Amino acid sequence: MLGVFSGDVVEVPAELVAAGTRTPSPKTRASELVNRFLTAAAPAVSIQLAGLGHLAYSHGNQSPFSPRLFAAKDEIYCLFQGLLTNLGSLRQQYGLSKSADESVLVIEAYRALRDRAPYPPSFMLAHLAGSFAFVLFDKSTSSVLVASDPDGRVPFFWGITADGCIAFSQDLDLLKGSCGKSLAPFPKGCYYSNAFGGLKSYENPKQKVTAVLEDEEEVWGATFKVEGSAAIAATH
Repeated sequence: MLGVFSGDVVEVPAELVAAGTRTPSPKTRASELVNRFLTAAAPAVSIQLAGLGHLAYSHGNQSPFSPRLFAAKDEIYCLFQGLLTNLGSLRQQYGLSKSADESVLVIEAYRALRDRAPYPPSFMLAHLAGSFAFVLFDKSTSSVLVASDPDGRVPFFWGITADGCIAFSQDLDLLKGSCGKSLAPFPKGCYYSNAFGGLKSYENPKQKVTAVLEDEEEVWGATFKVEGSAAIAATH
């Protein structure tokens, strides 16, 4: 799956920019990144978000233990990869039918957070159990919410394209070709949102998430960690 958003919509993380400028490497524009994904993952589906970004996904070569899902409702779009082990109880909590999958559940949980909840995203996300990564976009508010499970079971990465867009994907090689060294594993147990304070840990909400620049021989330019914990790593 692939989510790409304009720098006019989201604030580009300074750490990813710094990683790319320290060790300059080839990059491409976001439009070329999307085209590369659609070509490599064909047949694939692409959703253009009114000039604000792109969402794209394919069911090709997916594992039954880590399916890729997509849902849209009331101008809220969600790409989800993985499985929730407590999906049944969450369906009941949010009043959903037994046919509702994880992407539908995340949309409903987000709507409750946006419209009614007096609690932060960390409360909502801490109730998701299983292996997952997701990208959600709310067109009505131009809001982005991205998260990864606490154990990082679904490899997930983010980076900055040549034209300053922020991209999210489970495909490291795809992002590397367009983001160069402005690239990092997305930190496990964390979320990124332009509407809820940027990058934060939902496992440890009181702890700050910081970035460490990597050695030049590393594939990515930075690694993020939650203060007081070991550096967050991902599988190559």
